[in-house]
Amino acid sequence: MPIYSTYILRCADSTLYTGITTDLDRRVIEHNTDDRKWAKYTKNRRPVDLIYSEGYNNRSEASKREYAIKQLTREEKMKLIQS
Repeated sequence: MPIYSTYILRCADSTLYTGITTDLDRRVIEHNTDDRKWAKYTKNRRPVDLIYSEGYNNRSEASKREYAIKQLTREEKMKLIQS
């Protein structure tokens, strides 16, 4: 069972946010409600919706994938999400 998730959120302004977490459900809730643990980017772009995720067995793999996704264009990210 994967321990880490790399995920993409769609923000209220239709922008995309990519991150990693060990608890996907909790993290999405935090992005939408918790002002102490929010990502600066999503705080003023609420609500956010989870639109894509991948599971990994360690933080290193998840971080590398997060970085790779962040290097993609919006069009490439949308193709990934739709696949």
